Amino acid sequence: MCSAQEDGLIIGPDDLILITGATGFIGLRVVENLLDRGFRKLRCFARPSSDAARLEAVAKRHHQAQVDVLTGNLLSPEDCNAAAKDAAVIFHLAAGTGQKSFPDAFMNSVVTTRNLLEAALRQQCLRRFVSVSSFAVYSNTQKPKRRLLDESWGEAYCFAKVKQDEIVSEYGKRFGTPYVIVRPGYVYGPGKPAITSRVGIDTFGIFLHLGGSNKIPFTYVDNCAEAIALAGLKKGVDREVLNVVDDDLPSSRQFLRLYKRNVRRFRSLYVPHFLSYLLCYLWEKYSGWSEGQLEPVFNRKRWHAHWKKTGYSNDKLKARLGWMPRVSMAEGFKRYFESCRDGKRNA
Repeated sequence: MCSAQEDGLIIGPDDLILITGATGFIGLRVVENLLDRGFRKLRCFARPSSDAARLEAVAKRHHQAQVDVLTGNLLSPEDCNAAAKDAAVIFHLAAGTGQKSFPDAFMNSVVTTRNLLEAALRQQCLRRFVSVSSFAVYSNTQKPKRRLLDESWGEAYCFAKVKQDEIVSEYGKRFGTPYVIVRPGYVYGPGKPAITSRVGIDTFGIFLHLGGSNKIPFTYVDNCAEAIALAGLKKGVDREVLNVVDDDLPSSRQFLRLYKRNVRRFRSLYVPHFLSYLLCYLWEKYSGWSEGQLEPVFNRKRWHAHWKKTGYSNDKLKARLGWMPRVSMAEGFKRYFESCRDGKRNA
């Protein structure tokens, strides 16, 4: 039986919430955010190989709440049934990572999502399914240079996330499944030291700076978790697609300068946009000519998605959810750079 609800929220503090991918970089912060809000019944789903130590530490700090950790595989309908049992809200953050083949990507993003949706349908108590997607679904190929990327742009290049979004939307249309799709930009923060490839790459032994004056769609991990939590709790946002980026986004050049100043110095070479596009074009063509002997890791779709000049908007997120980034860009970078320095000292 569901408890009384706060004004503006679809569930109360004693309704059961399921979080998949709960031990992950973002998932752990979503769990913490929900506990801080006073929700007392959380089921955290994780792979058997996941390290649950940090999740258990978070649960101990909220000893008044019931935080159950359930291990399993979302490819198993039985495991999905156990996970979704009595869940009023599902935050689906689990994703197949490192999947290189189309079949693997399909299995670990689309089939798992379908299994979870089917399990939720059988329970008949779901009030919101939050599917955490990615900016990867925006190919950016048909947009004029410097145009604003917002939720209306939907051409996709990332197979797995596109298909995941499609199946969530399909269940909404066919079965009335209440859903929200959340698409974070580049999520950064302590514990994720790598420089995003939107800034550049070091594949060739020297850091190639490809972003230049492009804005980087950063969102600090706690701000992103806040947006995801609100997407699952707020009334009146079913079937919305929401992009998550912070305010005051820096250019790639500004970020790289700050990183070198605050973390470590290294050599970098700026590659103008027309040269980076040419590199991707030639790499793509040679990959085709060699019949895949050279994998097409650099291609024109990736260039359009990562290195084409683009603006980003969080206006819809603010308007529909009342979200504001609690951690400023300056404070977020301070915490991030400090963690990077600590990691270097401990390496």
